[in-house]
Amino acid sequence: MNDGSAQGSKEADLFLEELEVRSRESGYHLNPDTGFVRALIEGLLTNVRRYGYAACPCRLASGRKEDDMDIICPCDYRDADLGEHGSCFCALYVSREVARGTRPLASIVERRPPEGSRRHNDEPVAGIVRPSHPVWRCRVCGYLCAREGPPETCPICKAAGERFELFLPGGPG
Repeated sequence: MNDGSAQGSKEADLFLEELEVRSRESGYHLNPDTGFVRALIEGLLTNVRRYGYAACPCRLASGRKEDDMDIICPCDYRDADLGEHGSCFCALYVSREVARGTRPLASIVERRPPEGSRRHNDEPVAGIVRPSHPVWRCRVCGYLCAREGPPETCPICKAAGERFELFLPGGPG
């Protein structure tokens, strides 16, 4: 009797190989726990079969791709989570320190806004597209950056952070 596990295993192997190559080429690191990574890949593949796209297996997908674009692996929150916590929400991707074992994995608070308060980045707001983060402008040189708060120092002209002004609000609106 063929239960499909051999086929699923082969599919997961191919997916893992591709993911390892793409991660290395992009400067990202996968979780060193191969059994854990394998389980996540099986979840991603289940979602591909179920929805037609690789929704994060650690989040509840709606089944509507346009509503789940932010949680298609790699999700929109990966880089912020890596920078702040050393891993993404599902811990598939980890920082160099976690990959080397010099930083432990930690719990991560969900960044994804609750259903109903999510706004797609391509939805117009007052005639403009609202960015996902506030955009700050250096009043000295005009440098723009999209992040939660202004930098301490402008990387271009070296003006102090208080010289930045909010140029465009970001996030849900």
